[in-house]
Amino acid sequence: MILAHKIEMRPAQAQETYFRKACGTARFAYNWGLARWSELYAAGEKVDHYRLKAELNRIKREQFPWMYEVTKCAPEAALADLGTAWANYFRDLKRKGTRRAMRPKFKRKGRCRDKFYVFNDQFVIDGKRIRLPHVGWVRLTEELRFQGKILGATVSREADRWFVAVQVEVAEAPVRRESQAPVGIDLGLRAAAVLSTGKTYAPPKALAKNLKKLRRLSRQLSRKKKGGSNREKAKLRLARLHRRIANLRRDWTHKLTTGITCKYGLIAVEDLGVMSLMQNHSLARAIADVGWGEIRRQLEYKAARMGGRVIAVDRFFPSSRECRKCGAKHETLTLADRVFVCPACNHPEDRDLHASRKVLREGLRMAKTTVGPTESDACGQRASTGRKRFASRLEEAGRQEAAANDGQVKHREKVAACDEYVCTRFR
Repeated sequence: MILAHKIEMRPAQAQETYFRKACGTARFAYNWGLARWSELYAAGEKVDHYRLKAELNRIKREQFPWMYEVTKCAPEAALADLGTAWANYFRDLKRKGTRRAMRPKFKRKGRCRDKFYVFNDQFVIDGKRIRLPHVGWVRLTEELRFQGKILGATVSREADRWFVAVQVEVAEAPVRRESQAPVGIDLGLRAAAVLSTGKTYAPPKALAKNLKKLRRLSRQLSRKKKGGSNREKAKLRLARLHRRIANLRRDWTHKLTTGITCKYGLIAVEDLGVMSLMQNHSLARAIADVGWGEIRRQLEYKAARMGGRVIAVDRFFPSSRECRKCGAKHETLTLADRVFVCPACNHPEDRDLHASRKVLREGLRMAKTTVGPTESDACGQRASTGRKRFASRLEEAGRQEAAANDGQVKHREKVAACDEYVCTRFR
């Protein structure tokens, strides 16, 4: 498993100047490679980033001698990123669905995140410092968190701060969890995540709370004269606000996913088509502010580290319209209806809570036909035994979950009856 630890750096002024040069070199190599790739592709020739790398090495001493002022990793890694971008484009062209294929675009100075990559044999980490090519030792705010084989590092800039993300390959050693309790999650906008246990997580709404200030700083930037120092100051203020919004959302997402993966062994979520939903301009900003795709991504890799599982329920599964008591479908249910009332059995329940419990039930059904991550060996032996053990444990956990939910319902009924008695007795 490959993990990355992102650490803030405290470079000197000369070191920061070098970082900006390296980022500019990487951006130039990416744009040069994109232009050359498009030219060869239009001519019908077969091209990859290895061919572009060889061609750039042949001509850069005569045409781009300033590239030798920075590490060779910057342009080489940029061309490798270009090859990955084209591979993703061709993959999306072949894929059937609503996902659009996006061709690689040119990177503009000041309009993209400045970064460059350093190979693992070009830097050394020693405590709270890192040694990079051409600049020597750079101070770090903390030590490297993970132990394992170091694969590389990415130096990036956010507003006026510099960070290094060190990629480390750690040994996969999933622990056997004491708690194998399953949980279903329904993602939404008013409540970002509603668990089948009844727990609700409200979204931070980092963008919505700072949108007024964001618009004001954007207007100030657009009114400044291009090339002036005041425009650079306004650009820095706007970048700092964007960084704060991203940090607020990132912090909340990590706390949410870590808490869920540490407590539950099986997590059932809906396989939402986030790219398709983002095409709805009435909901795109709210969906992006919650970050449904990032929540699922973090749940998957954190559950794998903790020895748990994440099961994606089909996006067309009727989790909201089908009654979990009698199975009848509510065909007239709209987004404005926040309480689900079954038209057949009149079962009332909160819409999001009802959907999360339906997702949990479907996830348990899907899990019975697969083998748990800790129940099978590398050669496939004990597969049937592991499937039976995992299915029996899921059934027991499902019965415990149902008993807990029934207990919560009875408790709410008792509280409601008590409140009604008090209101009628002491009216």
